[in-house]
Amino acid sequence: MAQNLEQILAEKGGAVEMLRNSQAGPNVYPGVQPEYTNWRDEQWAWQNTAILFNQSYHMADLLVEGPDALKLLSYLGINSMKGFTVNKAKQFVPVNYDGYVIGDVILFYLAENKFNLVGRAPVLEWVTFHAETGNYDVKVTLDQRWALRTDGKRLNYRFQVQGPNAFKVMDKAMGGNVPDLKFFNMADVVIAGKTVGALRHGMAGQPGYELYGPWEDYDAVHSALVEAGKEFGLRLSGGRAYSSNTLESAWVPSPLPAVFSGEKMKPFREWLGENSYEAKASLGGSFYSDNIEDYYLTPWDIGYGIIVKFDHDFIGREALEKIAAEGPKRKKVTLVLNEEDLESKVFASYLQKDELPAKFMEFPSAVYSMHPFDKVMKDGKTIGVSTWIGYSSNERKFLTLAILDNEYAEPGTEVTFVWGEENGGSKKPTVEPHKQVELRAMVAAAPYAEVARTLYADSWRTKAK
Repeated sequence: MAQNLEQILAEKGGAVEMLRNSQAGPNVYPGVQPEYTNWRDEQWAWQNTAILFNQSYHMADLLVEGPDALKLLSYLGINSMKGFTVNKAKQFVPVNYDGYVIGDVILFYLAENKFNLVGRAPVLEWVTFHAETGNYDVKVTLDQRWALRTDGKRLNYRFQVQGPNAFKVMDKAMGGNVPDLKFFNMADVVIAGKTVGALRHGMAGQPGYELYGPWEDYDAVHSALVEAGKEFGLRLSGGRAYSSNTLESAWVPSPLPAVFSGEKMKPFREWLGENSYEAKASLGGSFYSDNIEDYYLTPWDIGYGIIVKFDHDFIGREALEKIAAEGPKRKKVTLVLNEEDLESKVFASYLQKDELPAKFMEFPSAVYSMHPFDKVMKDGKTIGVSTWIGYSSNERKFLTLAILDNEYAEPGTEVTFVWGEENGGSKKPTVEPHKQVELRAMVAAAPYAEVARTLYADSWRTKAK
């Protein structure tokens, strides 16, 4: 019986077959209610008042400590570590040997020889693999996400306060001692008598703070933030609204980990167990290829070209140098789906009993697999893929995050977005019998929300434009 990812791929007939028919739906957001007020109100709050995101449950943390910790992280990341010091953070992005993205997380520089990685599992697994198999003097400690725990607690809580009134909420919660931090800088603050780590951050297109600390301080800090936010319109974000905020800020949350192919990646696949993220992942959408590498993305594809630095040796450097020399072929954009086509081809089909409907389009997030890939076309030719789709009540639009060939990426270009899977759908439980439909879409800027483009100071979101 298969015990590792390499064996599972052989048993299942390859990566595409395994992932397309995986029984896993989209990532869930445990520990929080689906809605606290309603998802429209919660979306409105992050653009107009303030929102409290509770990230204590769905992401994992990996503590990396030891004399070789920075050396290890430098070797695995496309990022430069020059000028990276204690009380700073950065988007940490490793790639495989061919230059394709494995994932991205936030890297916190907590103290000398002490770092924390926060985000989805693939990057944490990649770092752990090298820590265990490489010649590094490091120790790693995993604070596993809620869904994979049985002890009912974690090492740390993690909240985000975002929105136009975020600073006012923080000021009241802290008694007027909010530190004046630059983007992705950190400091310790005090809330409800508890020491809290604060990262100057922005997630929903608005400025704010990410706050973290020991799990036993969770209730005290959370209650203090909720109380402080009452006069400033603070809302709690439920799971439904949370997964849609990326549509306005243009962070691509779902690059498929580029680990399913390549001889050099085989030791990692053999290290990954049957319950690893990759073994349980799923692919969905109208884009289809028998070659798993057609689903891989480069740093430039998802807007991370600006953080690729060739001032250090790292896995994938040679491949990225070649891409940089030739020039990136694709660009991240937002697609705005055509209202008339949505009405006539999608929503109207749900009310016709005697015909096969279009794939059901959920509000606010229409994502139905862990890694959505929908086909984008122009004049019958595939010109790119969409990787996230949903509805923004703030913009009154159905939006998708897409990666298009450069010649079609200019805002205002009309393209075709294909909604629904081939041949009536795969075997995923989130896929009902349906027909594919083609929808007109307009290319727009990424981020789509103007505030995200203008207020993310010194951020990869703005520099990558």
